[in-house]
Amino acid sequence: MTTIQDVFYPTGYAFVMFPDAENAERAAHKIEQSGFSEQHVMFLTPSVILREIGRIEGESSVELPSVGTEGATVNKYINLAREGHHALMVNVPSDEDAEKLMTVVREFPFSYAQKYHMLAMEDLE
Repeated sequence: MTTIQDVFYPTGYAFVMFPDAENAERAAHKIEQSGFSEQHVMFLTPSVILREIGRIEGESSVELPSVGTEGATVNKYINLAREGHHALMVNVPSDEDAEKLMTVVREFPFSYAQKYHMLAMEDLE
């Protein structure tokens, strides 16, 4: 789920961050109840975000994300993960799926949400 420059870019997915594990888990459960299959909802801990998306081991960076919108977004994920935020990645192939997802997500405190289109990223509110 990376670009040709090896930057995290999961086309067709929404990436939603929550300030704590409890709200992320509660949201995941409700998202699955709303019709998204369990296989389409991934739960990511701060350590997974840092290691797999930010490419950070401990306090040192293995490889810095690229400059640009994708890199700035990854840096936002890294900063939130360092504060203990958890994330859900949800497969949302259509705008209708994204809105259905956000209808559920808005019931919980969330810190950041992004949808990855083929050629653009969209902030979800």
